[in-house]
Amino acid sequence: MAIRFHNTYTRDLEAFQPLDPAGKTVKLYTCGPTVYNYAHIGNFRAYLFEDLLQRHLELRGFEVNRVMNLTDVDDKTIRGCHAAGLPLAEFTQKYKNAFFEDLKTLRVKPAMTFPSATDPVYIERMIEMITHLVAHGYAYQAEDRSVYFRLNKFPDYGKLAHLNLEELRPTGRIANDEYEKESIGDFALWKAWDQADGDVAWESPWGKGRPGWHIECSAMATALLGPEIDIHCGGVDNIFPHHEAEIAQSECCTGHRFVRTWLHCAHLMVENQKMSKSAGNFYTLRDLLEKGWSGRELRYVLLSVNYRLPLNFTFESLAAARAALARIDEWVTRLTEKAAGAAASQHPLATHTRFEEALDDDLNISAALGALFDVIRESNRAFDRGEITPGDAKALLDWWQRINSVLQFQRDEEAVPQAVPQAVLDLAAARAAARAAKNWAQSDEIRAQIDAAGWIVKDSKDGQKLTRK
Repeated sequence: MAIRFHNTYTRDLEAFQPLDPAGKTVKLYTCGPTVYNYAHIGNFRAYLFEDLLQRHLELRGFEVNRVMNLTDVDDKTIRGCHAAGLPLAEFTQKYKNAFFEDLKTLRVKPAMTFPSATDPVYIERMIEMITHLVAHGYAYQAEDRSVYFRLNKFPDYGKLAHLNLEELRPTGRIANDEYEKESIGDFALWKAWDQADGDVAWESPWGKGRPGWHIECSAMATALLGPEIDIHCGGVDNIFPHHEAEIAQSECCTGHRFVRTWLHCAHLMVENQKMSKSAGNFYTLRDLLEKGWSGRELRYVLLSVNYRLPLNFTFESLAAARAALARIDEWVTRLTEKAAGAAASQHPLATHTRFEEALDDDLNISAALGALFDVIRESNRAFDRGEITPGDAKALLDWWQRINSVLQFQRDEEAVPQAVPQAVLDLAAARAAARAAKNWAQSDEIRAQIDAAGWIVKDSKDGQKLTRK
């Protein structure tokens, strides 16, 4: 089955075919963070969906050339640096560093390039694009000395968001980077300097100023990926005005269709409410780590619902993720112990492709996880019946490694089972002898000694199992 994605632009489920004539390379642009604060879990829902997309495409044999921008100059970063009394670059660097740390904690694969909007090469690119737009009548300098894009020169504006512009009241010009759907007007490409900008400014043909938010992404995307892109991702809040503006200014500059497939993830809710600081339900990754949760547990939660469906984050969902990951861990440990030194056989559970096929269907993660837990359940039952050979266990481990290249649910290295000390093994042997003699009091006493040594003993059909506390 071909990979299919729901294209926001057409509202249709479409078979994916990259622009690359060889059908191997995929050009992917993903909107990154505005680095004025720590990214919150709603942001990371988008970044994890994009990570799942890239890893699945790579599993299917594609080479993914992904660019993720860092917005380090806009209304928010300028306000933030002034409030902190810091130069813009110093203020944003703190949050860039934090963002990269968070990506590592959540096991998000780094993009090929993380361009920053303030890099001189991209500022120059923005000025070149705006110059082209002005020269061809798509943009103009207004009396406030800022440069605006003429919406009436691009009749396709609004088609990504499926807006009927004739039903909306025009509002003239819009200087702010972000605005509501009701605010339809010519948007700023270059903002003339004013006192609120302080020392944040660049020279341009239209005077001192700075770029608008929308032109930044168009400049970085086309500079690094060319005039046409296979897939562009973001959250649904990016559709309007940001992505609409990207389409208009990019296509008027290049004469090419900017993006073939648009993918957008739905909002994240917290306890069925919109996340906000005023509601007391606003969380960064750091907040959750301080509460004792791990990056992989949050990764599980944020990946567990299809990207186009709203995701309701709760602490119960984190607890469920912890339990699900523990089940995976126990299964992998069981396979590892059984497979030691064996060559893989051809076990049927390790040869099916239901996991990959589920993700082929617009990243249907629910069905993909269902396929994983079906294999865990069925193989555990086969274990209990004594039907899993070392070769079968090795085959299942190989299958797990393949799908985990997408999921990235493996235990942290420090959580991998350690060798059991000989003293604890001796206690376990003594406990087994006590149980065989039905000396339950002695068995319980030895269990307490094992517990005091930092280990947990569990009884199973395969005998005693020792795990570190």
